[in-house]
Amino acid sequence: MLVTTGQAARTLGVSIPLVKKLVAAGVVPGVAGSGRQIFPLEAVQILHAAPHCDLTLLDVPEVAVLRADAASAASETDRDWMGYQADLPSEMLLPALSGWWRCDPERVAEGRFMLVTVAEFVVAVLADLGEWDHNGGTRQALRYRFTGARLAGWVTDLTAPTSARFPHTQAPSERDLVAHLLGTRLPSVSGGPIAYVPAGPAAAHEGAN
Repeated sequence: MLVTTGQAARTLGVSIPLVKKLVAAGVVPGVAGSGRQIFPLEAVQILHAAPHCDLTLLDVPEVAVLRADAASAASETDRDWMGYQADLPSEMLLPALSGWWRCDPERVAEGRFMLVTVAEFVVAVLADLGEWDHNGGTRQALRYRFTGARLAGWVTDLTAPTSARFPHTQAPSERDLVAHLLGTRLPSVSGGPIAYVPAGPAAAHEGAN
C-alpha cells in the first residue's frame, strides 16, 4: 500500500518539505515518483515508530546537530558534494558533512560528536572534531571546516537498522554507542545548519520536565 507525501507528513508529524527532504536524500527506499512522490505505508510506519534519540548516553552537556539537506553539488576544490545522500561513498560523504558551516567550532568540539540529521532523523555521526580551519570571511560570512573529522557511523536506509555502516578500525565501545544513535529521531531548532541540544545529565533533566 502506498501513501502520498502529505499523508506521510501527517503520520510523522512533520511538514511536507521535510518528507520530501527524506526522499531526496535517498534514505527511504521504495518511494515512487509519478507526478507526486508516493511512500510505502510500511516505511512510514517504521519511521513513525523510530525511538527518540537518547542523548543521556553521551557524557557531555550538549552535542552539535548538523541539520543537513539532501546532497547537492558543491563547486569547491575540497569536496564535490554538500549535504547527505544515502548512496555517496564514505570518502565523498565525509567532506560533504564536515564543512563549511557557520558555527562555534569550540562548542562543537566539546560535544565530541556531531549528529547529522535529515528531517529530524539521525543519519550519520561525526567524531574527532578537535581540529578546524575557517574560510577567512567576515563575521557574518565566517564558515568552519572540521579537518580531522571522521565518520563514526552512517545509514543508507532509515527503515532497516541493519543498513548502518561503521569504520573497520572503530573501537567496539564507540560502535555500540553510535549504533544506538543512528536511525533515531532528534528534533532540533536553529537559525542555521548547526543546532546545539542538551546531552548527558542535562538531557535527562530536560526529558523529565
